[in-house]
Amino acid sequence: MGQRIIQVDAFTDRPFAGNPAAVCLLTEPRDAGWMQLVAREMNLSETAFLLPEGDGYRLRWFTPTVEVDLCGHATLASAHVLWEEGLLRPEETARFYTRSGLLTARRLDGWIEMDFPATPARPVPAPPGLSEALGVTPLLVAKNQFDYLVELESEEAVHALQPDFTRLLAFPARGFIVTSRAEGKDYDFVSRFFGPAVGVNEDPVTGSAHCTLAPFWCNRLGRSALTGYQASARGGLVRVRLTGERVSLSGQAVTVMRAECFF
Repeated sequence: MGQRIIQVDAFTDRPFAGNPAAVCLLTEPRDAGWMQLVAREMNLSETAFLLPEGDGYRLRWFTPTVEVDLCGHATLASAHVLWEEGLLRPEETARFYTRSGLLTARRLDGWIEMDFPATPARPVPAPPGLSEALGVTPLLVAKNQFDYLVELESEEAVHALQPDFTRLLAFPARGFIVTSRAEGKDYDFVSRFFGPAVGVNEDPVTGSAHCTLAPFWCNRLGRSALTGYQASARGGLVRVRLTGERVSLSGQAVTVMRAECFF
């Protein structure tokens, strides 16, 4: 019997939207080289690998080219799979041991709520060439240990963005979170995420980016709970709640296919 792989669309309540992630349910430890090959074969922005460990699961995330330290949508997909496959009871909390410490997820009113570390960004001078790479002049530039955060003047500007991905590769960062305040009432802010350095030119919906967006917009808008919309072609909603140095990220998920790896 091979390793089961389940593909889930995360941060959406309908198939073929949100961000697709593959979840591989390991029956035994496998090395990082094998995981990287599987992730390359799946060719999604992230493939998650789950192995039972203690009272939870060891969780690792791989893009088609590298292992990453933090990923929201594949964690959401992993929790969804554990409940859907009957590996956790509906009322049980999913516990994941990761390169970013212990992460948890629970079911709440039809959504999955995850507990993540906040990764606030601090304002920095715009690095030379960033405006040219993005094709727009930012209102503000900030940076954390992973990404640049770039604020634009309007939601329309975020939607219209067409970055030069080759130029973005020159900057020392995992990716670029581009955001603005929302213009309607359905959500509070919008964003897009570009990560050519990790093999993902544009990520459809990026949970880990909302660990940065939550403190930024909660502090800016004077509220502790907000809803963000990631304005990719697939699109997705992320509810965020800031509690000190932690962020609650909430989303929905839909299983779209199941497969088995025989190698």
